[in-house]
Amino acid sequence: MNRKKLQKLTDTLTKNCKHFNTYEVNCLVSLFYTLVGDVAERPGAVVGLDRNAFRNILHMTFGMTDDMIMDRVFRGFDKDNDGCINVAEWINGLSVFLRGSLEEKMKYCFEVFDLNGDGFISKEEMFHMLKNSLLKQPSEEDPDEGIKDLVEITLKKMDYDHDGKLSFTDYEEAVREEILLLEAFGPCLPDPKRQVEFETQVFKDSHEFNYDI
Repeated sequence: MNRKKLQKLTDTLTKNCKHFNTYEVNCLVSLFYTLVGDVAERPGAVVGLDRNAFRNILHMTFGMTDDMIMDRVFRGFDKDNDGCINVAEWINGLSVFLRGSLEEKMKYCFEVFDLNGDGFISKEEMFHMLKNSLLKQPSEEDPDEGIKDLVEITLKKMDYDHDGKLSFTDYEEAVREEILLLEAFGPCLPDPKRQVEFETQVFKDSHEFNYDI
């Protein structure tokens, strides 16, 4: 991609992006094409980050380790569900992921936790996520029982309408009361220290990226 095309793409993406300025979008677009590599040069090739490439970024760059959560974050970025994150999805996803308002982050986290997309976080979904994210400690007790107890405690705290599942309204009310509940069912936002490192490197060292990809 030559400089003129890159500038035009940057301008288009910046108009639809709340949290990055033109310079930052330019840096992130350049990083995207660096990550994609030479596939961008192949005629007819789908230019984007597949599930494995994106999960690698989440793990290596942002410190995520939970497979289920990383898969859900990928789905959150991949808005058209084509199995590949394109440049617009990359910019818009990172906008919320890195700098979203509390409202945006609540909506994003809820969608990550709502495994079947029915608009509620059920007991079963809570159980699967907590079982997947908690460190397995050797114990004589049945670990599943401990997780079930944790689900009941969480429901008691967050299920305001007492219907045995969490609607977005329940979740929002609980998070506004206690911000630590934002990631109650698994870490789906970047580790703050790694986020700072990422932004510092990408936005400060942007001159190192090749703009004539």
